[in-house]
Amino acid sequence: MAKKNASLLVKLVSTATKTTKTGEEKLTGYFCVKKRNPKNLPKKLEFRKYDPVVRRHVLFKEEKLK
Repeated sequence: MAKKNASLLVKLVSTATKTTKTGEEKLTGYFCVKKRNPKNLPKKLEFRKYDPVVRRHVLFKEEKLK
């Protein structure tokens, strides 16, 4: 029998904010999906990646993939 893959898919969401025309600050909404093995990495993932919406490298934090 084949072993079940222990990796989980997680959503990395950009923490960058963008101001709207009304002056409100909202998240850019940009995200990427990665695999994470909870046995090897019990902590939540955080990466500095490029966000094309704000055209900068920003912090991406892990959230649940719905």
